[in-house]
Formats: sequence, structure tokens, C-alpha cells
Amino acid sequence: MITTVSTTPIAGQKPGTSGLRKKTPVFMGPHYLENFVQSIFDVVGAAGKTFVLGGDGRYFNDRAAQVILRMAAANGAARVIIGQGAILSTPAASHLIRLNKTDGGIIMSASHNPGGPTEDFGVKFNMANGGPAPEGVTEAMFRRTTEITTYKILEAQDINLGTIGRHHLGAMIVDVVDPVSDYAALMESLFDFPAIRAMFASGFRMRMDSMCAVTGPYAVKIFENRLGAPAGTVTHAIPLPDFGGMHPDPNPTWAHELMAEMMGDAAPDFGAASDGDGDRNMVVGRGIYVSPSDSLAVLAANAHLAPGYAQGLTGVARSMPTSAAVDRVADALGIACFETPTGWKFFGNLLDAGRVTLCGEESFGTGSDHVREKDGLWAVILWLNILAVRKQTVSQILQDHWARYGRNYYSRHDFEAIATDKADAMMAALRGTLASLPGQMVEGMRISAADDFAYTDPVDGSVSTGQGVRILFEDGSRIVLRLSGTGTEGATLRLYLERYVAGPGGLDHDPQEALAPVIRAAHDLAGIARFTGRTAPNVIT
Repeated sequence: MITTVSTTPIAGQKPGTSGLRKKTPVFMGPHYLENFVQSIFDVVGAAGKTFVLGGDGRYFNDRAAQVILRMAAANGAARVIIGQGAILSTPAASHLIRLNKTDGGIIMSASHNPGGPTEDFGVKFNMANGGPAPEGVTEAMFRRTTEITTYKILEAQDINLGTIGRHHLGAMIVDVVDPVSDYAALMESLFDFPAIRAMFASGFRMRMDSMCAVTGPYAVKIFENRLGAPAGTVTHAIPLPDFGGMHPDPNPTWAHELMAEMMGDAAPDFGAASDGDGDRNMVVGRGIYVSPSDSLAVLAANAHLAPGYAQGLTGVARSMPTSAAVDRVADALGIACFETPTGWKFFGNLLDAGRVTLCGEESFGTGSDHVREKDGLWAVILWLNILAVRKQTVSQILQDHWARYGRNYYSRHDFEAIATDKADAMMAALRGTLASLPGQMVEGMRISAADDFAYTDPVDGSVSTGQGVRILFEDGSRIVLRLSGTGTEGATLRLYLERYVAGPGGLDHDPQEALAPVIRAAHDLAGIARFTGRTAPNVIT
């Protein structure tokens, strides 16, 4: 029986393209999840449509899935494809949407944020192309949440999501599928699995930290079962509702166990980590950390070594704060390179239009045209393919890359919990000086250009302004400043720093030492201490 439940609008439910994220108790509150899901169906329509559903396994994932299924049935959906146990990594969900030509999908995740009864939960909608809903759609969903007065739900028993097979929920078909098999098949179609398998057979050792998050089953099946890596190669392989108390964000701070092992005397040849929903990655070699910007550049330079990219790349794209290392590869390859605002939707437009093949961002996200999300395991397997073909270590590959293209020393400094009015005043004052900066000498470097980054999408013509202040120097160095987050905890200033050194000399400095003049220039030009009272960042990556 379909029930129409009376409800009241809930203010403040504004989702971005990454979806709606709130504390789990908020989502578990009366009608909250239901209001948002009904708003999704009201905007995109459900009658007669097929959707994909899955999540990263965090707390409330299983119960939310049952609610969403009953609401899909009540709203007239014809079919839902759901991962066994309501589990799907975000890139695997994107692949299932595209593979089955569905009308979109609902993904339950808060990405790399912690999970648990008092931690974070999230819901987002992906379109028929497999990518996140664009801003126009998410804005319509938000407006609907402010108007909604009823939602529809089917009164029925829970579906057994632990067993693969077909079920019926009212008139709707529910297909519970293996969450890994189709994704693993896609990876095998793109990469040289025999070469990687032979590398493992020769004694190559790897450590994959899945951080008690969704990629555990994917990594075990691909690395240990299909590629022959020894049992135990994947650590923290079982997804847990609270991620085992871990913060599932693959960076040197939170993946500290992996970093300690990779920098130790008995380090394996290669290390990697992925995040809560599987769309981010960190790569580490024995004794050497690979920054996301360098990783993107190395992957672009070597992608042709994998069968899926043997014909070459049509183009590459990076988010504006990401280092320009990949630009130099694009120049050498004679392909287009796009600099976009932060946000995967900008990459999605370029991918759909066939303008780029690879894309990435400094916040540990890399992907290609095989799906419409960033994909952590894809990046790790491409690295393995490159290592297997080149028969070199990670360190050797990086050194060769820097010798050929030069090195873009790069770092991000985060100044957290700055009083919002002080942060805004600093940025306003800096913007007021931009026109006068070109030609000035700072720390022995001449400024060549300064602007507040704006982007005109070459596919749909949309314009995005105010995306961050850029200060460019004649020697290739860059400073980028952006504010992120406001509210009771204030704002976070993200300061991106880059200095280019041509190869083959001067490539082995500590990044913070190499960036020292750029750091001093950034503090001087922005007046960080004067406006905020801060002289040092809270976090350095």
C-alpha cells in the first residue's frame, strides 16, 4: 500500500553537486531523509524510470536504502539496481548507471568524511551520464525541499539486500547485484592485467589501505584475487559503519599507518590508499610520497602504456588550484589542457564532449572518461600498469619525469577557523590590489599576471566567476588563495603554492624549502598576519 505522508519543509537543505551532507542524527530525524528523497523524485521524475542505488556502507546506509527503495516504488519507478548489502563505491555506481543506461542513480555517502552514529551522512543524485547532478538540478531540489508538504512511501517489508537476485517491491523490480564484478570487468578492459599479474608473481610487493571503507571488497577482488597479490596486501579491507574509527581521507595525515610503513626500512614497492566512497586516492612509493598534482602529470605522460589509452589522450583537465605539472605534459603531447573551477561537473562536461580523456584535482581526485566521477582504484591500477611496463620504481619514474618536464614544487596551506569578517576583509583588500600587481618584484620574482579566476565553459557556455585569486610569476611560480566554509567555525583560507624548477637540476629539495620564497611572497601580498593574526597554517599538504 502506498502511503502519502504529510510533512513540513525543512530549511537549510541546500545540496551542492557533491550532494546533501549532514550529521547522521539529522538524516535520521523525522521525515528528513524522506523529504530530500521525495524532492529528488519530484525534480527528476520517477514514473517508469530505472535507477541505481548504493552507498559506502557508513552508519545508516542500510536503513536509508530500504527507505529510498520504498519511496522509489511509491513514486512509480520501474526498476532499481542496488549493490549487495546496499554497497557501491561512487565510481562503481557511475559505471552501473552508464552500463545499464539507467535514468540516474542515488548515492549514499559523505565521501571522505568520518562515519558513525554522530558523524556524517550524505545523499546525492547522479544523472544518466553517471556524473553528479549539475547546479541547476540541485538548486531545483533545494527549492523543492522548501515547498514540500507530502511524500510517498510504500508500506512493505524490507528487501533482503544480502542476497544477489531479483525481488519485487510493489510493482517495482529490485535487482540486487554484485557491487564489484562489473567494475572489476571494466578495469580489466582498460589495463594490462597479465603484465601486472606477472609483476606480482616476480615478487613485487604492494600495500593498499582501504581505510575500513568501501574499496575494501573491490581491492581484495582485483589486487589479491585477480592480479595475484599476496593475501593481506589490502589492509583495513572490511567496510565498517564507523570506518573503524578512522577518518577515511587518503592523505599523509589520515593514512599515517601507510605512510609510516612506506617510509620504513621494510617498505613494500608501492603503496596506495582510498577514501570513504572510493573516488579519491593517494599514491606512495618506497620512501617517496607522490603529490596528487604530480600523480596526474605522470599518469597523463604514461597513460598510453595501458591498453585502454593506447591510442593517446584527446586532452587533459585540472582544477585551477591544482599544479600546472600536467600542463607541461599536455604541451609536450600536443593536446589540449583545460583549467577549470573546482568541481567534478566541469570535468564531466569536457568528458561528455570528448574534449578530454584524463582529469584531476589537487584534493586527491583523479579520473578519466571511463566513468563520470573521480576514481581512486582506477588511478592506483593505472600506476601499477605503468610500473609493470616500465619496470622501474616509483622514485625512478618521478625522477625521470622531473628530469624531462621539470618539477612543479607544490603545497597547500590551510588556515582554519579564521573569523569570517577578517577573512573576507583580507580577500577584499587583495582583490583591490590585483590590477596593480603585474610587473612588481616580490622575493626576487616578477609578477606577470593577477586575477580573480573566472571560467567560461567551452561546452555549455556557462560562466563561473570569483573562483579564487591567482598571482602568477614570470618563472612559472603561482600563488592561489580561496576561502572555504563559513559559519560558527569561521572560514578556512586555502593557500596554494607552486614553484617551477626546470630539469634536470634542482629537483630533490624538500618542497617546503623549495617553496620558501613563494610562501613569503604570499604572506606579504595577502597580508595574512595583518588581517588574521595567523603566521602559520593549521594543516600543510
